[in-house]
Amino acid sequence: MDEQELIGRCKDGDIDAFNLLVEQYQRLVYNVTLRMLGNVEAAEDATQDTFISAYRGVSRFRGGSFKAWILRIAANSCYDKMRAARRARITSLDSMLQESDAAHPVDDAESPEEYTLRRELGRFLNEGLSCLPGDQRLVVILSDIQGLSYEEISQTTGASLGTVKSRLNRGRSRLRDYLLQRKELLPSQFRQDK
Repeated sequence: MDEQELIGRCKDGDIDAFNLLVEQYQRLVYNVTLRMLGNVEAAEDATQDTFISAYRGVSRFRGGSFKAWILRIAANSCYDKMRAARRARITSLDSMLQESDAAHPVDDAESPEEYTLRRELGRFLNEGLSCLPGDQRLVVILSDIQGLSYEEISQTTGASLGTVKSRLNRGRSRLRDYLLQRKELLPSQFRQDK
């Protein structure tokens, strides 16, 4: 069954059809929310909120890219979570360590040293992403991590193509500056010796 048929069935109240769409997009939505929020629990909540909102609002889906539509809902859910987090700045070191382990599972093919370096680099990049303004963070994640095209990002964010390119350029520039200012913290193979 193709996506448009599933969407049509969802609009008619078919929960099984919606569940098939959830299965198709849950990994993408979760990965975006995890990168946006940097917190496993918040990403899980945002992912769940995304699909609840999508289910309630599927009748308002006007066609076009369902992927862009669902990612737009996910981005809005992330923005809601970030606003709420700003109001209640509470972070536990234990939860951060657990999140890091959950987000970066061990690969049996890599050595303990490679695993540690990969995990350290991932943590460092996530810190850099978290320093970006939300609109720039979203387009960097959608482009450079999820591999969406400029057009898909434009549809997802509701911003013009020029705005997407500008935000992506500014986000990449800020991320690069963040990494260069802290290059001594990067694993040696990722340092630029300049």
